[in-house]
Amino acid sequence: MIRNLSVLSTLRAACVAVLLSALSAAAQGQGPASAAPQGKPTAEDAKKFAQRVNADLKRLWTKQSTAEWIKATYITDDTERNAAWVNEEVLAYLNQAIKESRRFDGLKLDPDTARTLHLLRVNSAIAAPSDAQKRSELAANAAKLEGLYGKGKYCKKDKAGKEVCRDLGELSDVLATSRKYDELLDAWVGWHSISPPMRPLYERFVAVGNEGAREIGFSNLGNLWKSAYDMSPEAFEQETQRLWQQVKPLYDDLHCYVRARLARKYGADKVPAGKPIPAHLLGNMWAQEWNNIFPLVEPYPGQANLDVSAALKRQRYDPIKMVKLGENFFTSLGLKPLPASFWERSQFTKPKDREVVCHASAWDVTYENDLRIKMCIKPTEEDLVTIHHELGHNYYFTYYYTLPVIYQAGANDGFHEAIGDAITLSITPGYLKQVGLLSNVPKNEKNLINLQMKDALEKVAFLPFGLLIDQWRWDVFAGKTAPADYNKAWWALREKYQGVAAPVARSEQDFDPGAKYHVPANVPYTRYFLARILQFQFHKAMCEAAGFKGPLHECSVYGNKEVGKRLEAMLAMGASKPWQEALAAMTGQRQIDATPLIEYFTPLRAWLQEQNKGQTCGW
Repeated sequence: MIRNLSVLSTLRAACVAVLLSALSAAAQGQGPASAAPQGKPTAEDAKKFAQRVNADLKRLWTKQSTAEWIKATYITDDTERNAAWVNEEVLAYLNQAIKESRRFDGLKLDPDTARTLHLLRVNSAIAAPSDAQKRSELAANAAKLEGLYGKGKYCKKDKAGKEVCRDLGELSDVLATSRKYDELLDAWVGWHSISPPMRPLYERFVAVGNEGAREIGFSNLGNLWKSAYDMSPEAFEQETQRLWQQVKPLYDDLHCYVRARLARKYGADKVPAGKPIPAHLLGNMWAQEWNNIFPLVEPYPGQANLDVSAALKRQRYDPIKMVKLGENFFTSLGLKPLPASFWERSQFTKPKDREVVCHASAWDVTYENDLRIKMCIKPTEEDLVTIHHELGHNYYFTYYYTLPVIYQAGANDGFHEAIGDAITLSITPGYLKQVGLLSNVPKNEKNLINLQMKDALEKVAFLPFGLLIDQWRWDVFAGKTAPADYNKAWWALREKYQGVAAPVARSEQDFDPGAKYHVPANVPYTRYFLARILQFQFHKAMCEAAGFKGPLHECSVYGNKEVGKRLEAMLAMGASKPWQEALAAMTGQRQIDATPLIEYFTPLRAWLQEQNKGQTCGW
């Protein structure tokens, strides 16, 4: 529940890395258990415990978030060390609080107390066992796993015999920009060479982590994660499969078209029809998003594009003016302006006198409407869209900050990202014209199909990858996938869901899941799959509230007060109610539905199906 939504994964992993000393402290009684009442617990004891935990966590999370903000905006050894110390304190408290909460199992509790205790237990991605030696081992393995990933480099000798090493960023640049098959292959194989040492550590991490999960009432870590979705683990897994079946036909159409274009570029011998696409040809190290290969698959090359970046520069938009434009979107819906402190405390530009984290993120540092964003804004269309997205997080914060701190979160972990993403869907050419950035918005089918293709390469192409990472881990945690089959199972899922194959032979000497950050860092991933679907469901609901009658991809809800009322009703709930109730407040539905996503891409899908005639689709 750190306020920095965009780098939550990194911070959570950092917390895990210091578990060793933190959990040792917990074992020594630092936490709410030290003040626990004696005798048989009562419902009143549980209520007081929940109140105490909320108060303690607000203090601790504020302390943690403050340390993380300072570290992110002023990077030094001292600020990193200070943040690590605070993270230790928070982890120690949480570990002990979760275990003490088990005292109240079986009691009939009031709804608020019951939900508080439930969220306390399920909002952690890791649970440590009571055995001190195993706690130490779990923490050490977690730190080593993330360290191996963070320090990963691919080294080889150049033509002059000098060893040259490249990190993930440099190798990813090759995947994004090169169009040479062997150069792409070398970069892909090189990065995947960093993860085999993780395999024994990960195997042991799973075993010990599962033991900790069992101690707090879950059969394995996967069921702990799935229990955070207000339904049984089995029902949630079925729900993800239902959603996948809704979007799979659109993905299949996109896959077929992209494969044919790649075959045209690299040759049918390297990209054969009716077979999975080699993973290194899709512009991304994990083939998770394909937007970097847009020039290879562009439907109508040379078609005039709307140059928003040029308009921003021409109209002399500076970072503050860009953020003001983003705020104006939300206030046009009738939502309140950002507090004055937002403009005083945010980082909008990269300072010249110190190192900072430029990765965009949104914060409420004190859980008291202390809203901020952290960016290094440039006058580009990409940054303008990012600003609207990040302010979506801030407006979630500002409407639920009066709730108890454990409720200060999205209705489920997919909601926060989906709000910001839904807002960005309203940044249409029509909206850009309405706010004066564009004066002429030509409407023709070629421009539309190009624009939808760009969106689909990011949003649709990601869907199977967003699903399969946790499918693999759930099977590993549950023992369905044995350690001896880690890599075999990984590539079976990559092929089943993505239609993507390893470009060279892989074996169990490899550990390709470890080449994706979220696996060694133990960060759940299904949230991103849900967010990609929810954003379109939110968008459609807002467009209906606005009375919009045209095609969904043309809708912008800018300026509509009815939309603001509906949005506010959901945001204000935070995590205080099951996500189904929050979804109903926004959409009138209690089930996540991918139909709006399919509807949004209706023009592109019809075009794809026409292009795919005569092709051998599927794999």
